Amino acid sequence: MSPVIEEHARARLITDGPLTRPVPVDLRYDATEDPRTVHITLPGGTDWPFGRDLLERGLRTPIERGAVRVWPCGRTQLIVELHSTDGVEVFQFEIRTLIRFLARTRAQAPATATPSDGTPEKRPSRTTTTTATTTTAAKTAARPQRGAQAARG
Repeated sequence: MSPVIEEHARARLITDGPLTRPVPVDLRYDATEDPRTVHITLPGGTDWPFGRDLLERGLRTPIERGAVRVWPCGRTQLIVELHSTDGVEVFQFEIRTLIRFLARTRAQAPATATPSDGTPEKRPSRTTTTTATTTTAAKTAARPQRGAQAARG
């Protein structure tokens, strides 16, 4: 199976006018390039790379990272707003198209490492700070192990 996933999709370009227009877009994921990044290529060849987790979270709740804003619009639509020096472009996607694409990317993504304690280690996202990871690890280490009290008694 090829590590690159490409899917041709249709989005609606939202404008100031009363009408929207459908535009072809390409969704692309390359696990060998960066397993955390997806690309949306717009008509004219403009490529927008951003975190896969941004798109996944945007399916449930509004989220913004850098020049990209994503939010659900009703139960079946997703809005992706892209800011650049040329202005703002707003696209409306069918959620099912993005869910199918993201499911394919998850199946292709490299497996996460498993540390010695047996819990799966999550790869940090671009918004995760090392202090948050350290704090979570410290809290986990400070908790007593289940069954440890019963063994003493």
